[in-house]
Amino acid sequence: MTIKAGEVFGLIGFSGAGKSTLLRLINLLERPDAGAVIVDGQDLTSLSPKALRAARQNIGMVFQQFNLLANRTVAGNVAFPLEIAGWSKADIEKRVAECLAVVGLEDRANHYPAQLSGGQKQRVGIARALAPRPHVILADEPTSALDPKTTQSILDCLQDINTRFGVTVVIVTHEMNVVRSICHRAAVLDQGRVVEVVDVNNREVEADSDLARSLLEAA
Repeated sequence: MTIKAGEVFGLIGFSGAGKSTLLRLINLLERPDAGAVIVDGQDLTSLSPKALRAARQNIGMVFQQFNLLANRTVAGNVAFPLEIAGWSKADIEKRVAECLAVVGLEDRANHYPAQLSGGQKQRVGIARALAPRPHVILADEPTSALDPKTTQSILDCLQDINTRFGVTVVIVTHEMNVVRSICHRAAVLDQGRVVEVVDVNNREVEADSDLARSLLEAA
């Protein structure tokens, strides 16, 4: 399976289909039993631990349950991956401000996660993923814990990042409306296998699976 640079690519399927596992293979949080995982021309499976850590700086991740550090402010959470990467304090402050502006949370920089709504927490997660200037952002069901209005605002945020910065976005979801709203293409998974890859916006495509057909018919 190949994901094109600069596209928004969906991974869809029913619960247990293997969507999140496939997503975690992309940054090698899960290791494949066979084959290669090539990102930016590098086979991640062949890298040393040090080289893999460096390669992961180009792959941001947004989590379903936000995974924010409760004892850090919003700014501190966004700064965290930059601190690990060894950025200077001045560069971190500048980049954190830039990322919070992108997600519309400049006025929440000194708040703590407990003071935020679910949608705001996910925006912090997106800003944190964006902070190291990644080429790819992996989003694991980023809207499943949110109401419909907040869901759309998060999708708009991810789409804006994709459009403005050319960041490739790979999003796991079981919600068809999410795929139709944001994705260019989507892989349909069933029982751990990619059944097919469909062009979400191409109504002329004939899908093979029932899931893909339902997606295209409603697109």
